[in-house]
Order: sequence, then C-alpha cells, then structure tokens
Amino acid sequence: MSEIEFSIEEKQALVQKIKSYFNNELGQDIGQFDAEFLLDFFSKEVGVHFYNLGLHDARDVFHTSMASIDEAIYVIEKDTTT
Repeated sequence: MSEIEFSIEEKQALVQKIKSYFNNELGQDIGQFDAEFLLDFFSKEVGVHFYNLGLHDARDVFHTSMASIDEAIYVIEKDTTT
C-alpha cells in the first residue's frame, strides 16, 4: 500500500474538519499545526485499517459479481441429454 496523500485542498478541508470537531465536540481550540499533525498520524496509523476494510468490501463485491456471472453461464448452458 502506498502512503496516503491528500491534495492541498483535501488536506485543508480535513484539517478544518478536525479543528471544528475539537471546537464543537470537545470545547477545545486546536491549532493548524496540531490538526495537521493529527491528520498525518491518523492517516498513517489508522488509515491502513480503513484501507483493508475497503479491500474486504471490494472482494465481497467481486465474489458476488462472480457468483452472478457463474449463474448466468449455467442459464445459457445447452442440454446435452437429447
């Protein structure tokens, strides 16, 4: 897995969300640097877990799709007993 990188705009938006969360939910002001540091920490340390969950979800979609294709192939199979 490559390192998670955000565009400048994405990072600014996420940092603003972190700052708003700290202010609204915890009643604490958090500075720009601290919010960026927290975002980097969670991206590195927690992001891998969300990444893996996404892979599991993609794998489930793949298996479901393959089962559907397999069923469709059986439907078009010709009878060989005649």
